[in-house]
Amino acid sequence: MSTRTALSLENGVVSLQEKVNDALRLARQLGASQAEANASFGTGFSVNVRLREVETLRHQRDQGLGVTVWLGHRKGSASTSDLRPEAIEESVRKACALARYGAEDPASGLADADKLAKSIPELSLYHPWAIDPAAAIELATTCEAAALDFDPRVTNSEGASVSTSESLRVYGNSHGFLGSYPESDHSISCSVVAAQDGAMETDYEYAVARDAADLPGPAEVGAEAGRRTVARLGGTKLETCNAPVLFPARVARGLIGHLLSAISGGALYRKSSFLVDTLGKPVFASRVTIDEKPHLLKALASAPFDDEGVATTERRLVDAGVLGGYLLGSYYARKLGMQSTGNSGGAHNLVVHSTGETFADLLRTMDRGLVIADLMGSGVNPVTGDYSRGASGFWVENGQIQYPVTEITIAGNLKDMFQGILGIGSDVDRRGAVLTGSILLEQMTIGGS
Repeated sequence: MSTRTALSLENGVVSLQEKVNDALRLARQLGASQAEANASFGTGFSVNVRLREVETLRHQRDQGLGVTVWLGHRKGSASTSDLRPEAIEESVRKACALARYGAEDPASGLADADKLAKSIPELSLYHPWAIDPAAAIELATTCEAAALDFDPRVTNSEGASVSTSESLRVYGNSHGFLGSYPESDHSISCSVVAAQDGAMETDYEYAVARDAADLPGPAEVGAEAGRRTVARLGGTKLETCNAPVLFPARVARGLIGHLLSAISGGALYRKSSFLVDTLGKPVFASRVTIDEKPHLLKALASAPFDDEGVATTERRLVDAGVLGGYLLGSYYARKLGMQSTGNSGGAHNLVVHSTGETFADLLRTMDRGLVIADLMGSGVNPVTGDYSRGASGFWVENGQIQYPVTEITIAGNLKDMFQGILGIGSDVDRRGAVLTGSILLEQMTIGGS
């Protein structure tokens, strides 16, 4: 980090802390029994290149402050993108006015003081990228060229992009908590179109990291986009059947995402989850173990505290198939008669333990079945767990991918799917809040012609 960047960051922290403290002070003066404020600032830019020409260059600069106050158990909130003192004062007054007319809710209020983070661990989340738009355009052009030149059947492009952003967040509340941390996010992506025998297919590849030094080269990203797109050409339909299904790592994240939705406090309290009353019970096959690790260095979902200032902690969420915890913020924790788990705002790095197999090993275990390339639609019932999605992918015989397939559906129930996990690959995809390898399911219904 350069001296200039470090000084700018230090000044930014001090400035946002002052604005948060000003909001909290005014809230107390106006009679709030509790209050919290969250201020943020972000900057960055992105470039997009299409067919070897610059298409867009966007600069962004965002800032804002949100304040929530409680008058007893009546809550009011307001926000502003104007950080001048008079705008902040107006927002606090609006929040207090709203609270006066709010309904009483005994579960409403700040997180318990003893749950708040006592210290802020250094998680290496901030790595500014010393790149200017001209250099970013060159990277995007190189990325797209690698995709377009991968195969003559790659005939068109939806573009390649490079983006970089830095942000700072400060959160404080009337319990005396005041915490902040900076973040950076950098990415390269590419999407192209391939054609064969009058049919066209499209696919993409992307990379994202806190530290630009951890990004693969742009040509590598582009070539993978080209490879994935060409591999989908010549897709055929399947006859309807029941068979094993392999979710590659980039798709398997979504499968585990249904777990996150089902064990969130709101869904559990409303009983709109297929996993209501499953704490301490087996919900996965016994080979499945999942940890939440919020303090992984440089990880995309790492955080020292959640949206309420509650300290994040490592824990085992699923132990040999048995569900060991929910995802709770303070409000729904109180509604359920439980304690906050530090998950206001979501999960922090869910690590799905591999069962040791490579992707090739999982193909051999499958022997005959379907590898998913893409899923379409949102046919998942969160209450029953019924699952039905449009899909495309690749058919496997004798443990080897044979040909692409298209215009199919896959169907099952998430309860059975979770219990039917046969293996989790070592090919971990780290580009999100869920870190998992490929997941092989014992059986699903594959709908075709």
